[in-house]
Amino acid sequence: MTPGPMAVAGMLALDPHAMLARFGAWAVLVVVFAETGLPALGVFLPGDTLLLPAGLACSLSTLGTARLPLPLVLLCAGVGSIAGAQTGFWLGRRGGRSTRLRRPEGQGQARMRRAEELFTRYGPRRAVVLGRFVPVVRTLVHPAAGLLGMPTASFILWQAIAGLAWSQSLVLAGYALGESGRRGTVYLAPAIAAVVALGLLPPAVQWVRARRTNGRRP
Repeated sequence: MTPGPMAVAGMLALDPHAMLARFGAWAVLVVVFAETGLPALGVFLPGDTLLLPAGLACSLSTLGTARLPLPLVLLCAGVGSIAGAQTGFWLGRRGGRSTRLRRPEGQGQARMRRAEELFTRYGPRRAVVLGRFVPVVRTLVHPAAGLLGMPTASFILWQAIAGLAWSQSLVLAGYALGESGRRGTVYLAPAIAAVVALGLLPPAVQWVRARRTNGRRP
């Protein structure tokens, strides 16, 4: 059965390569901003899986696709990351526990609780830095910082450091893969999988520890 126009549009919207081919570096700016600043939308958008291909598309050795300017991609990634985090912080500070932070069926409530637990466990500064590298948590950690009353100046400093470290390193890693030649492009998919797995490692470890702790309780 042939998919309809809306289904095709949805698949293209979530395909990093289609985004980059159609919108170039501006796709990086919009997607990174939404993923880090708009909780209701960001959990469905690619972040890690867009930045690596964007860096790859900046390489001279990338054939068959339009080459993107590396400085512009780095700029879009950095601006989107910092501006998105600040927007999420503002939503948390102004909106509280409104529906903008939580999905009505309750899945968003559980995710927000995980973000809040990250602050309880590691403290505000470490939570903002660590949360940036964890998929899904990356979308909710900034509203949680506003919701929990993290000082604005401290949040701006640490979210900027974390945002630049996250966005610039992934773009440059994709660029390095491309510059290594055609053999480097073969490792793009494993590299994306490794980045996502590393991001999911901290919550997985925390889950295992929680299970062990609950198992020891009488």
